Formats: sequence, C-alpha cells, structure tokens
Amino acid sequence: MKPESTPLPLAGRRIVITRPRDQAAGWRTQVEALGASVLELPLIQVTKDYDKQVLVEVFAEIGQYEWLVFTSANGARFFFEEFRRGFDDIRALGLAQIAVVGEATAEVVRAQHLRVELQPQKASAEELARMLMERESLDSAKVLVITGNLNRDTLVDLLGDARAIVDRLPLYRTEETNLASDPIAGDFRQHGADAILFASPSAVQSFFDQAAALKLAARARRPLSGSIGATTTAAMRQLGLPVDFEAAAPNLEALAAGLLQALPPRPDST
Repeated sequence: MKPESTPLPLAGRRIVITRPRDQAAGWRTQVEALGASVLELPLIQVTKDYDKQVLVEVFAEIGQYEWLVFTSANGARFFFEEFRRGFDDIRALGLAQIAVVGEATAEVVRAQHLRVELQPQKASAEELARMLMERESLDSAKVLVITGNLNRDTLVDLLGDARAIVDRLPLYRTEETNLASDPIAGDFRQHGADAILFASPSAVQSFFDQAAALKLAARARRPLSGSIGATTTAAMRQLGLPVDFEAAAPNLEALAAGLLQALPPRPDST
C-alpha cells in the first residue's frame, strides 16, 4: 500500500505575481513549486532606453570610475549588454569597485564574474549611500550610477553631498502595462486570489493607477498583499495599500517564506 503523499503547503491557493512578462518565469516556478496556481499580472514593462551620445561619453571614460553603482537588476543587465558591444575585455572596466541595491542586482553582476564590494542588507538608496560614505571618503571620487527613468535622485544627491563626482547613466524605461482588456486581469476581477506579490514601487504605482481595471467582484477572494522589501513597502503605505507581509530579505526566496507564513494550508488540501 502506497503511503499518502504530503500535500504541498500552498495547494489550492491562487497567487498573483506582478513582474514584467520576461522576468516572471523564476517567480512562477518558485510559487508553483509550493503547490499554488499562479496568475501573472505584469503591471509594468521594462525596455532598454538610452541616449547613444551619453553612452559613448560614459564608455570613453569607463576605466576612470572608482565606483559603479547599480540600483536594479534591469540596469545591471542592460549595462553589461551594452558594455559587451563596446568592449571585448572585462578589464576595460579598470579598477572600479561595484556597489548594488538588492540581491537580484548582485546576481547579475556576479554572472559577469565580477565581485560586489558593497550591498546593503536593506535594499534602499539611502542605505547604500550611507555604506559608501562610511567605507571611505568620497571627496572627488568619480562615481557612475546606472539608473532608469523612474529612479529617484536620492542616491545621486547624497553622493553629491559627500562631494563625489557623480555621473548618471539612464539605460531603461519602466512603463505601466494597460491591463483593462487583459483576460488574466478579468479572471482576477471575477475570482480574486489568496495573495498578490509586489516587487517594486513602480508595480505598486501601476496597481494603484489601474484600480478601476482591477476592481474585484463582490464575491471575489480578497488577496493578502506581500512586499519584497522596504522601498516597495513604503510605496504601498504611501498609496494606502495594505501590507500584510514583507520579505525578511529583499529576494524571492524570503518573499516566498513570508507568503508561507501568511497563508496556512487550506483545510481542503489535506
């Protein structure tokens, strides 16, 4: 007689992930491995977008920077794609040290066989600036910050206040995805979900802006809202969205652990 198999902890649960379509695969795999069904609501789309002249000017001086600062995985990925187009040797980066916000960003850098010198435990621009300033004097240090169109100026301003010479390199554009006619959004409106996972302030803003298109039916299941970290949580609270759980560390594994704590197994899954 075969022993009864133990049900997966999220069996019978519906979980909404809000990553861009081309970045959702890992999230779907992680959540489905816990037994849940997944709804993909890509609240934002991220595309490469830069000024060619600015890129040429930055790459002409790339070996002179003391710090390269990446605030997102998208920025890091697009940077190295363009870097490889312009250079055939990673040593063209010179002696620059690398600082990042977030574990996903660090993974992109490490995939280039490069070391991350600074990565704050709390994934925020303010914390990264503090660590940089505490590590060494930034007076006249040449720093390159790779950004997107929605990045706040906080990090650049703080480094500038520390008398660093800061160049910004915008490499990508984040835009809201219109979900009004999306069939998955229709499913969400009709049936709801057990939880919805947010991984960026821009996704939170899009969810807020599209409230009418995502309004739940009267009998739809009301989801718990999960945040990947402090910056996303701050955006949710600023817009009046509930924060039912937050990842203990700013990565997918910690968010999944928070999801498991927030959602006990369904009685009918045993």
